[in-house]
Amino acid sequence: MKKNPSRNENFKKETSSLLKKINKSIDIDQRLFNEDIACSIAHCYMMIKSKIISSSDGKTIIKGLQQIHKEIKNNKFKFEDSLEDIHMNIESLLFKKIGPIAGKLHTARSRNDQVATDLKLWIRKKISIIDNEIKNFQKTFITAAKKNVHTLMPGYTHLQIAQTVSFAHHMMAYVEMFGRDRSRLNNCLTRLNENPLGSGALAGTSFNINRKITTKLLLFKNATANSIDSVSDRDFVIEFIFCLSLISVHLSRLAEEIVLWSSQHFQFIKLPDELSTGSSILPQKKNPDGAELVRGKSSLIISNLSAILNIIKSMPLSYNKDMQEDKKLVFDSFDNVLISLKVLQETIKKMKINKIKMLNAINNSNATAIDLSDALVKELNYSFRDSYALTGKIVNYANKKNKFLHELSIRELKKFDNNLSKQIISILSPQNSIKNKKSVGGTAPENVKQAIKQAVSKYL
Repeated sequence: MKKNPSRNENFKKETSSLLKKINKSIDIDQRLFNEDIACSIAHCYMMIKSKIISSSDGKTIIKGLQQIHKEIKNNKFKFEDSLEDIHMNIESLLFKKIGPIAGKLHTARSRNDQVATDLKLWIRKKISIIDNEIKNFQKTFITAAKKNVHTLMPGYTHLQIAQTVSFAHHMMAYVEMFGRDRSRLNNCLTRLNENPLGSGALAGTSFNINRKITTKLLLFKNATANSIDSVSDRDFVIEFIFCLSLISVHLSRLAEEIVLWSSQHFQFIKLPDELSTGSSILPQKKNPDGAELVRGKSSLIISNLSAILNIIKSMPLSYNKDMQEDKKLVFDSFDNVLISLKVLQETIKKMKINKIKMLNAINNSNATAIDLSDALVKELNYSFRDSYALTGKIVNYANKKNKFLHELSIRELKKFDNNLSKQIISILSPQNSIKNKKSVGGTAPENVKQAIKQAVSKYL
């Protein structure tokens, strides 16, 4: 057999070393060996059933492919750069194992429909892995929430203390965020679950193939409807990387909070030693490198999304070699999201919460200003704008006196409105503040307990 089975007599000269170098992808796409062999076995079985090749030849091919799979899996096969990609490497080895019969395997298919099928199979499997990892992450958040329904922390807008919330409520926000990520992955899976195999190079094939057979064997929902679209479509790649990009954005937001919370200024959490690093020169340092690296990796994944969009945007139908670059972007995005999920899950599991520091942060703020405004509306029938203005004056007075709202005496408060009573002032405690937030989705402990139950039912 020729060294490169895809090069025919139409070429009088050998491929230049430069073109070989830029053309090869085996160092990247060798990760598709499981899917490529599964795709080839399904194709071969279909050709037997459709009487395109004999049962004897087909069984020989399938047995050879199974042997190759075992060898690759056990690291007993060395991939050859000269054979460009995973498809040619496997085909070349098949020739060595079973002889000229191997040449029948590529009947009624092209590398164009082959690689599209391989990549769909790979992404489908990885969606399941990422979904399960996020599910475990949600369990971690829910576990933390169950332990901290009554743990108070400041809630922020513009990175300024705005209101009091429970730490459990904050954890449950991430449960919902990552729940949407799982939903998007599932939608991506639904759309990609169509079988391109049998589309050939772009026009289909004149052989009497049965695409229902390969569709069933490879567990696709149905066969793709248009052969040109089948080999040129990379929407499923773009969508998968988009899903991973948004997951990475959510992970980056969490990572940023971990960096802030563990800093000397906040001290809301203490990171475990095994998930922190020291400084080469500053002995007092305990750096949140895991969280910072997750934050950095999100930028790489977002850039991968931009790259795949730019690769596809100017590409005429149907297949073009530019598409070879998609796999590196897919694999890199998947790898980085997976390790990021694992690192932050371990961080949330093992971090220690400093309840006193979080409560002190609330007490050293005017986080209950909105509670006073609301009380003036409910108890004294103020319009909200009037209550807002009055509360603003009281806050301004407190600032001048270097006090916080809850530190003002009833006598001081009555200077602004004689109707202000101790009952109204009692709502200025952080505990009463969260207790009163009973609207659907609010931070009241009873709400949070119910939200945890619903999340367990919905996501776990």
